[in-house]
Amino acid sequence: MFFPGYGYHGHTFEQAYICYPVSFIDKPHLESGDKIIMPPSALDRLATLHIDYPMLFELRNPAAERVSHCGVLEFIAEEGMIYMPYWMMENMLLQEGDTVKVKNVALPKGTYVKLQPHTKDFLDISNPKAILETALRSFSCLTTGDSIMVAYNNKKYYIDIVETKPNSAISIIETDCEVDFAPPLDYKEPEKPTASAVPVTKPKDQVQEESAEPELKFSPFSGPGRRLDGKQAQYQPLSIPSSTAKDQRPTSSTIGGKDSVATTSQSSSSQTSGKLVFGSRAAPAAKEKDPAKEKEEPKKEEPKFQAFSGKKYSLRG
Repeated sequence: MFFPGYGYHGHTFEQAYICYPVSFIDKPHLESGDKIIMPPSALDRLATLHIDYPMLFELRNPAAERVSHCGVLEFIAEEGMIYMPYWMMENMLLQEGDTVKVKNVALPKGTYVKLQPHTKDFLDISNPKAILETALRSFSCLTTGDSIMVAYNNKKYYIDIVETKPNSAISIIETDCEVDFAPPLDYKEPEKPTASAVPVTKPKDQVQEESAEPELKFSPFSGPGRRLDGKQAQYQPLSIPSSTAKDQRPTSSTIGGKDSVATTSQSSSSQTSGKLVFGSRAAPAAKEKDPAKEKEEPKKEEPKFQAFSGKKYSLRG
């Protein structure tokens, strides 16, 4: 305990001091580490005790119930005072002139530590692990729940100590410690595109209009006419409505160059109504023959079929 006259009693070192930042004694380089400056009387007391080296201390703020750990660099402070990095004062919620309790402790060597940067800018450094390894050489110990400060390229990076093994407070002096990184505090995972839950429905009238397509009506004999003898047709085919095409049927035609029983006037009338006429002797509708002249012309009799009327041949020659 601390008494007037700065006397120390007991088998352990435990003392209350008034804290100030290291900038008060023109040592700003101590900000990049966890070393504190203690008075010479503390060294005298520690020398009489059989303590483990390096010297490690527990810092406690009774008002805020915050605990951290640190090392010591020099014993040149005024009696009753200690100087510590400002980031450590922020961790312990200490202001200039507040009281802090200091106690010597022995910490196990660390085997694992998990770190979490405050911002993802720290991951943009070309080799963050190498920078962190260099920065941690100025540290003596790490405590779970603390936020350490790493200075690099004129910029300060704050990193949380998420987890430490084998204890909540470990020593990192001359030890091989596995380091793991957690995602930065400001890191956001990219959002996956999701389909809209509410389907877009169209009005029934619009759906019926889109589904209704124009019906294709069948029109028989609406294509161009072709002659069987290969010659070009001398008439233009007429388009026939589908309603009239079902009622009308061809009554006469000329096939293979032979006249049918129907008269030429009937065939001409069938051409004008849009009927198809096959044959090479079909006359156009404009050239109509006189029925009287057609009667005067004698009809040519076709030769009758006679069986076995041909020549005979002998197989002997």
